[in-house]
Amino acid sequence: MEIVKGYIDHVIYRSGETGYTVMVVITDGEELTCVGNLSHAEPGENLEMHGEYTEHALYGRQFKVASFQVVPPDDALSMERYLGSGAIKGIGPALAARIVRKFGEDTFRIMEEEPERLSEIKGISERKAREIAVQMEEKKDLRDAMVFLQQYGISNTLAVKIYNTYGMGLYGVMRENPYKLAEDISGIGFKIADEIAGKIGIHTDSDYRIRSGILYILLLASGEGHIYLPEQILLKKAAELLGLSPSSLEGQLENLMMDQKVVIKPGENDRLVYASTYYYAEMSCARMLLDLNDAVGNDRGLLPSEEKYQLQKIRSLEQQLGMELDELQREAVLKSLNHGVFILSGGPGTGKTTTINTIIHYFEGEGNDILLAAPTGRAAKRMTEATGYEARTIHRMLEINGAAIEDTSRRSARFERNSENPLEADVVIVDEMSMVDIFLFQALLKAIAPGTRLIMVGDMDQLPSVGPGQVLHDLIASDAFPTVILQRIFRQAGESDIVVNAHNINRGEHIPLDNKSRDFFFLERNDVNVIYKHMVQLITEKLPRYVQAEPMDVQVLTPMRKGSLGAETLNRILQEYINPPSPAKKEHAVGESTLFREGDKVMQIKNNYQLEWEVVSRYNIPIDRGLGVFNGDVGIVREIREFDSSLVVEFDEHRRVTYPFSGLDELELAYAVTIHKSQGSEYPAVVMPLLSGPKMLFNRNLLYTAVTRARDCVTILGSSQTVQDMIDNVNENRRYSSLDMRIREML
Repeated sequence: MEIVKGYIDHVIYRSGETGYTVMVVITDGEELTCVGNLSHAEPGENLEMHGEYTEHALYGRQFKVASFQVVPPDDALSMERYLGSGAIKGIGPALAARIVRKFGEDTFRIMEEEPERLSEIKGISERKAREIAVQMEEKKDLRDAMVFLQQYGISNTLAVKIYNTYGMGLYGVMRENPYKLAEDISGIGFKIADEIAGKIGIHTDSDYRIRSGILYILLLASGEGHIYLPEQILLKKAAELLGLSPSSLEGQLENLMMDQKVVIKPGENDRLVYASTYYYAEMSCARMLLDLNDAVGNDRGLLPSEEKYQLQKIRSLEQQLGMELDELQREAVLKSLNHGVFILSGGPGTGKTTTINTIIHYFEGEGNDILLAAPTGRAAKRMTEATGYEARTIHRMLEINGAAIEDTSRRSARFERNSENPLEADVVIVDEMSMVDIFLFQALLKAIAPGTRLIMVGDMDQLPSVGPGQVLHDLIASDAFPTVILQRIFRQAGESDIVVNAHNINRGEHIPLDNKSRDFFFLERNDVNVIYKHMVQLITEKLPRYVQAEPMDVQVLTPMRKGSLGAETLNRILQEYINPPSPAKKEHAVGESTLFREGDKVMQIKNNYQLEWEVVSRYNIPIDRGLGVFNGDVGIVREIREFDSSLVVEFDEHRRVTYPFSGLDELELAYAVTIHKSQGSEYPAVVMPLLSGPKMLFNRNLLYTAVTRARDCVTILGSSQTVQDMIDNVNENRRYSSLDMRIREML
């Protein structure tokens, strides 16, 4: 391992999430590009770096930093360079030169030990001298803390987070209970805290360790969509994690309950253990739903005259709109009129949109104010196109204000619309409810005042939300609210093999793969490289002509992220063919595996409530602005600007977002996306590579969701046996949620 010493001239790129940094260091009078986890290293600082020289395919010779430490400047020139870099607020290059000219190589000692002497210099008052001294002390405290934490293997990124959270109190936390780090600091999970505790010498059966391990297992479970875990499953997983026996953990569950960190409820065969936040989220949703339903509920039933009037008006609307509802659809409209909460479900082609349009026209005719919403931008756009009325994302409808809350378990948002400032509407209709998780649902319900009708629409057989809970499934299972599940496939939809095959898949019936269809094709291909070849041909040549769309509109859907047919590998391959390199297209590399190019199709992969977007006119004048870009939003890279280290992406509805290079870890290529990420979207054509994969993932639910994402054409490449095996496989991962139980309890 080699050692390089020098000072930081400037930072080219830094990831706010990982701390990965690309910067230029001046060493022996020459510029050297250095890369690695250098999250807190700032321009002007002197570093001693340990690492090795590498050759980057695009950027040439670099020094890959394995570890580093900031070393105090030891000569007048280095001190002047450091002070003039902006490291100390209020000192620029000119003032730095005057300070060093006055005190020479004694500058740092005087600033730390005799800061009042700084007021001897023109331009520095006694107050400013004190402010500079405080900053110098803070920098010294931080450097000392980083050195202290490095001995426990803590990276500089986490060291800064620990210092910012606890200040000088970090030493007490580290000695007494390092597991507190996992509770208080985002990015420090149980495993990191456990490693630190081991180095400090805390016993493996420490109470702190056991409690932290149990909470960590519940946190992992929420990442898989669970609201709770059965006690025996929780203890078994925690025991495996901690290397202890399950019986030795039981007492700590009661202690966590006493500390209000967990809630324990009886279940059929076992106790159910919740992280408190998740339990109370379900409780509040159940209470608010029942309040909404009671406020408009019509338990006495309709009088014959009332029902006759409503049915006459519904039939009149059918004539006006030029369509005819079936019996279930009319029942759905009637129930939506007479209850505070109503649920409409059904698969593709069963007339959900026609029913919703009738409901909208009915309420509009009564002079009611109606709001339409969906979980994602794409789903909202589809809703707008289908109804002719503006639909917004739930986040926009609730008026997200960008001030995000961050806690140990989840990242959520603050909304302007809430119980104190509810939505001004008589009717709220939400589509794609299968995508709504428990926390977004809670925020939605808080913003709906009793007396407002809530109509929820979705396909209960779609994959559940990415976030915790399975709201739509539980609402229907509770049997507490009027629900209509449409089942009849209408004639026009029945002419589509996409719709017919989707319903057959859902019923567990094998589908024909004989290519006699006009919109559902299968190509038997058992070699990965052959699949790559035909996939590229389909996307760049055949399907765009067939469905009258652009190659960018054809979407590859895959069950997996990793592997030869996973989204990551497919994106690298498809990028080279759909958006090949060109002298006219600027590029920017992020880390060692991702390259963004102007014209690339990209996806936002986490909710960011602070990101600003704007819509500009043809003359580049902003005509609309807002906050928030969300997990699953897809756009095109319009511009890469090296001059200010930023990248511009245009999302749906012409919303342009400028990302600093340091924020590009929130984006990934989207030529291929996982089926989970495709929820709520519709594409002209879908291509699916299905060769082999884990049985728990390759199931009926996943295949059904993928097929229903296509509007005009589905093409599957791979193994026919795999397709039929997926239809037979109903062993989807069970999701532990209990909103239905909370609702029944309150009833």
